[in-house]
Amino acid sequence: MMKKLKPALLVGLLGLLGASTASAENIRLRIASGHPSVNTYVNLMQNFFVPEVSKRVAERTQHKVEFVEGYGGSMVKVADTLEGVQSGLIDIGGYCFCFEASNLPLNAFQVMLPFGTMNSEISVKLARTVYDKVPALSKVFEDKYNQQLIALISDNGYNLGTTFEWNNISELKGKKIAGAGLNLKWLEYAGVTPVQSTLPEGYTSFQTGVYNGWVMFPSAWVNFKFYEVAKNYTEIGFGAITWHGLTINKNRMAKLPKDVQAIIIEVAKEFEAKTGTVNQENYPKQIAQLKTLGVNVKSVPDSVKLDWANSLKDWPQAMANDLDARGMPGSLVLKTTLEEAEKMGHKWPVRYVIK
Repeated sequence: MMKKLKPALLVGLLGLLGASTASAENIRLRIASGHPSVNTYVNLMQNFFVPEVSKRVAERTQHKVEFVEGYGGSMVKVADTLEGVQSGLIDIGGYCFCFEASNLPLNAFQVMLPFGTMNSEISVKLARTVYDKVPALSKVFEDKYNQQLIALISDNGYNLGTTFEWNNISELKGKKIAGAGLNLKWLEYAGVTPVQSTLPEGYTSFQTGVYNGWVMFPSAWVNFKFYEVAKNYTEIGFGAITWHGLTINKNRMAKLPKDVQAIIIEVAKEFEAKTGTVNQENYPKQIAQLKTLGVNVKSVPDSVKLDWANSLKDWPQAMANDLDARGMPGSLVLKTTLEEAEKMGHKWPVRYVIK
């Protein structure tokens, strides 16, 4: 027969139980992106990150997480997401570093090395390797912008979509082509007239002739229906770029229970990998889909890619010098990226030299 518990012990056990129950939290987190959910990474925020965090917290802790979601600019615009997380307007934000040229200049380092890998899985692994080797890339979010970078985000491979057909660089000179942030330099060096733009405004801008092309990955051509207004998509292989991130407000993260923090980090790591695998799986499907939608999809000869890469051969060193002069490890980051990409099997059409 079980012995009766002494009154003092019983009171103590009940107290512990009460304390445990009292510590259970109903947590509300605001998550947002200026991009809509047709963007691959935003779709993964909505359909993987949010439900997985909610499910795992419910299954493995005594807490409950409820997300308030705002995509497509309903809470923050594409160029305001970093500030939205910094101020606490939102708790978690997904955004492109391309819109933070003055705040996060170094974090767009893959763009500074055009014609990198077109494999999205390798791109995000490469970026993670460089981030791990150069802690300054992550620390800037915490030290300057009151947030923690919890995941890197890869796009699928960048090519060039246009309203007109072209076969060599000379046919692009003077044409108005859109881009975002630093990839405008890819165009400028080739004699193209670069135009800063964002995906949500792209369709109308094509219709009204603001520009006649865009440096863009095929998922956007499909999901934003650019195929209706720009019927040419040329695979030139600028590279799959990892220059988006998922961040969480530092103060909000610190206030969360430790077990919830651990789950957020765990799911964010899986989310990061999925941005690579999903984009890599989707790329050939989207290229095939564009063809069925009546788009003239073609590749250019390696000689055209080589010409374009040669026009940019001095640019990475110029970027490294500028970043170094501003107190950032630009040369270190670009050298590391070049070397690590080669270890992963990539061959640069022009091997950029960083002194």
